[in-house]
Amino acid sequence: MQFTLNGKNLRISSELQEYVEKRAGKLDRYLPDIQEVRMDLSFQKTRSAGDRHVAQLTVRNNGTILRAEERAAEMTVAIDAVVDKIHRQIARFKGKREDRWRGQGPSRITADPPPISEETWDELAEEQKRHIARVKRFFVSPMDEEEAIEQMELLGHDFFVFFNANSGNMNVLYRRHDGNYGLLEPQVG
Repeated sequence: MQFTLNGKNLRISSELQEYVEKRAGKLDRYLPDIQEVRMDLSFQKTRSAGDRHVAQLTVRNNGTILRAEERAAEMTVAIDAVVDKIHRQIARFKGKREDRWRGQGPSRITADPPPISEETWDELAEEQKRHIARVKRFFVSPMDEEEAIEQMELLGHDFFVFFNANSGNMNVLYRRHDGNYGLLEPQVG
């Protein structure tokens, strides 16, 4: 497992690095074959003091990416919250994998699931009750990235789905927090 720790607008002390490695280093117990764990810590000047410390955690596992972000008044609280959120995502992901392979030989999951509180089980049960309330269909015409940016701005949306004339694929254009744009190019894996 490759572990990467990055800091933005803050100095990462050795104590903070040890704390992060201790909290995030146990993830491979719960999800085998983790290839990369990346923790991004940042300090942002916001009006709310409770949202200044941001912890983002990304876990890559055999083509699956789990990502979580939490904000708090203190960095250690944000780290704890983001690791707990990833634990819930791992439990949900492992549950879906077990359901998919049930009845088709032994389970591919070998590690024990992370300890989950009663409150987390309630949240997971609520997520199971979700359903698609609306399906929206729309026609797309081929356009390039610049035309997609113009259309998104005209609509006033934060994202825009379009058929990219340059690549011949469906893409998603989105507005990033820093004011720039991102482009999602799906690939069948």
